[in-house]
Amino acid sequence: QVQLVESGGGLVQPGGSLKLSCAASDRLFSFNAMEWYRQAPGKVREFVASINRDGESKYADSVKGRFSISGDRMWNTVDLQMTNLAPEDTAVYYCHGDWFVRNDRGSYDYREVWGQGTLTTVAS
Repeated sequence: QVQLVESGGGLVQPGGSLKLSCAASDRLFSFNAMEWYRQAPGKVREFVASINRDGESKYADSVKGRFSISGDRMWNTVDLQMTNLAPEDTAVYYCHGDWFVRNDRGSYDYREVWGQGTLTTVAS
């Protein structure tokens, strides 16, 4: 099964910028949509941003105007450009991709995959 590999996390000072990248192990694979989630220490995982094959993007209110999501034309790589970072952005960031597989009943089954996560720490 296809896997997702994130990269780009690290330590950054408040007000700084960082770009996260996520790539599918199978570069010929295409997702229906790709998203970024994050989980801060002691908190539940939360939605950050998404982009679909139509190029439509959505953002959590907490990151609007600061984060930007983009995908490549093959829809198997997604980046998250983060600017004006704050300590509350500290979290493990997870990439998520989903797609549909046609079944023998003539409909489609939902499939999804998560990356292993990459830690982003915002501290001075």
